Amino acid sequence: MRFLQPTTWAEALEARAAHPEAVAIAGGTDVMVAVNFGRLRPPVLLDLTRVAELQEWAPDDGAVRLGAGVPYARVITELGDRLPGLAMAARTIGSPQIRNRGTVGGNLATASPAGDAHPALLAADAEVEVASVRGTRRIPVTDFYTGVKRSALAPDELIAAVRITPPSGPQQYSKIGTRNAMVIAVAAFGLALHPDRGAVGTGIGSAAPTPRRATAAEEFLAGELAGLWESRGELPAATATRFGELVAEASAPIDDVRGTAAYRVHALSVMARRALTWAWAEYRTAKESRPCD
Repeated sequence: MRFLQPTTWAEALEARAAHPEAVAIAGGTDVMVAVNFGRLRPPVLLDLTRVAELQEWAPDDGAVRLGAGVPYARVITELGDRLPGLAMAARTIGSPQIRNRGTVGGNLATASPAGDAHPALLAADAEVEVASVRGTRRIPVTDFYTGVKRSALAPDELIAAVRITPPSGPQQYSKIGTRNAMVIAVAAFGLALHPDRGAVGTGIGSAAPTPRRATAAEEFLAGELAGLWESRGELPAATATRFGELVAEASAPIDDVRGTAAYRVHALSVMARRALTWAWAEYRTAKESRPCD
């Protein structure tokens, strides 16, 4: 096995172009597990941990450009106020040691249906910035997942960053498993309210061949909230219930060792209803806590 360790982004892209068979490694929290269990024997490992450009985040024209190598621990401590949905997801990932090593870029590269960051990224309408020696392009996160553990990355491309415009309203994230963290999700759900454009974002994890949005649920809820954004009135219980049902209908789960398909459908319905109830309560409270004009 060859081991390549570039120190600049340009060197990393050149190495990727020369070795498209290489497996990129940053935190190693997925790659090394597969190597240790004998499921992966890459001919070349491309270590990206010394590429400083990947370790930073910065504001970018109203968005946050999150370098692919920024670990979850920093998402929690440095971006919890700007990207609360992603920070919520990050808090459920592994142990403190894993959160210090694992990255959103690595989660995307693996493209596992059970990846914890995916629902939050979908709900926030994130874009994945990928690059090669040929240039840079942005892929809407909804188009990034192409199959079970497959993505839209070309063989000579690497993930440079994730670009997220912070939703203008509250965000929520729910994950169900045998415990809160250090566990692969049985099902997960992300929600973001976008009152500035009268829209709703959702993300479903671990309940379909790929992470996905619940578009019918989004459209239904946006319509129901059309008369409530300005008044911030009470959310009808029937609206929350129907929203949960539509989220569950958007899933396509299977039975596996972590749970049955029927359980996942039920769990998604409950998580979506609760997430909406919490998010809308936060939205209403934000108005009440504003100082008087």
